[in-house]
Formats: sequence, C-alpha cells, structure tokens
Amino acid sequence: MSTTLITSTQNPFIRQLAQLKDKSRERKKSDTFLIEGKREISLALKGEYELETLLIYPELFSLKQLNDLTNKRINVIEISKEVYQKLAYRDTTEGVLAVAKSKNHSISNLKFNTETPLVLVAEAPEKPGNIGAILRTADAAHVDAVIIANPKTDLYNPNIIRSSVGCLFTNQITTGTTSDIIAFLKEKNINIYCAALQASVNYHTQDFTKSAAIVVGTEATGLSHDWLKNSTQNIIIPMQGEIDSMNVSVAAGILIFEAKRQRNFL
Repeated sequence: MSTTLITSTQNPFIRQLAQLKDKSRERKKSDTFLIEGKREISLALKGEYELETLLIYPELFSLKQLNDLTNKRINVIEISKEVYQKLAYRDTTEGVLAVAKSKNHSISNLKFNTETPLVLVAEAPEKPGNIGAILRTADAAHVDAVIIANPKTDLYNPNIIRSSVGCLFTNQITTGTTSDIIAFLKEKNINIYCAALQASVNYHTQDFTKSAAIVVGTEATGLSHDWLKNSTQNIIIPMQGEIDSMNVSVAAGILIFEAKRQRNFL
C-alpha cells in the first residue's frame, strides 16, 4: 500500500483538517469530520460510514495495524509527530485518525425494523459529554433509535465522538425540531413518555412493552411545553434526597433499562 508523507503543520490539507476538528461550521460545510482512535474508526466502518482518508503516525500506528483495521482501499497519509499533535484531540491515543463523510440524520430518514420500537428522545442537550453518555446508554440497551430534538451542537463534535466511545456510529440517530419529532411519533403511533415533574406517575407503573418513546430534557429547564402537551403520560423517577433532578444521561439510563426489563431483553 503506497502512502504519502506530510510533515508540515502548515500544509493546506492539514490546516483544513484542523478546521474540521475545531469548527462545526466547517464540518457542516464540507459534510466531513475527523475520527480519532482505532476503536472509533472500527465502529464507524461497522456503521457503514464512508472514510475518505486515513492519517497515521508511524511511531504509534503501523501499516500492519491498518490492514487489521480495514481491508478497503482508502487513501493513507503518514504524518509527523507535530502534525499528529495538531490534529489529535486526546493526549493518549493510538496514532490514527480518519476523515469521514457525514450522514444525513433527518427525521424523515428514520425507519424501524420492529413493530414496537423503543426510542430515546433528548430535547436540546447542550453538553457533548451528556450526549456521549446518552449514546453509550442507548447502545448498551440496543434501542431502536436515538432522536435529538432541537440540537444545540452538531453530532460530529469531537467531544461527542470521544465521550460516546464511538457509539455515535453504532446507534440509529436522527435530529429534528420538537414539533417535527412529535408529529413523527404520533404518525407512527408511538406512545410518548415524558420525564417531568408535573402530572407525573412513577416510571415503573407504566407499560413500556408497546411502541414507546422515552423523552428527557435538560436538568436546568426540563422539557418544553409542546412535549408535555402531547405526552401520553408524564413519568418521574422517585428520589429521596434534597434535589429534584439528576443528570440527564443517568435518568435516561434508568428509564430505558426499565423498558428493556419489561421487554425481557436483559
């Protein structure tokens, strides 16, 4: 396999990739993004993402490892330590990065392979770490889809890829406005269970074995009125401490795994 070598951080292609790493605007304009790490790249390939280029730092990643990673013909560039440090997001990683094509995450593309889908909806999550944790929970529970309503950051933010440990690529993920998502769920006859304080019942009293969307909001503001107005039933996680909310990814995990328990999939 022939490779190109780039040693300068001022190389135009490297400067373009640095923009992809740092700026959402550049990722959206080019429909490409950076993936860092062997496991993450492997999961992207498993999720049928198209890789345009692989960049390897030979001191940390060998061509033999590249052959183990993929048997597809992909453009490979060897890079110097300085270039690698400019592009890498993590302090410790395996010395390999990929330039990948973005996917279309429109709600109109969402399809289910079951008649009783289980969906996790998160409205307006802002922190990439929380989004990544939600995606890890969704992957662990093998939900049918994760829907981000009114997203505050693009899905290919490197912090989301890192905190999801590549689960961004293994989940069926879609985004849209709250109104579009509610319309979609109603069209598909999916019950809407909103995690909220108002007019709520304990979450474990509900039947999640039928088509269900579990909807969580931010800790600061909760869910918007549109969700509460269209909810099949508001649900609450009983708490015995002094506070009345918990981290959104923790709450999502509790609710989703109760649904999975009822479906006898644990």
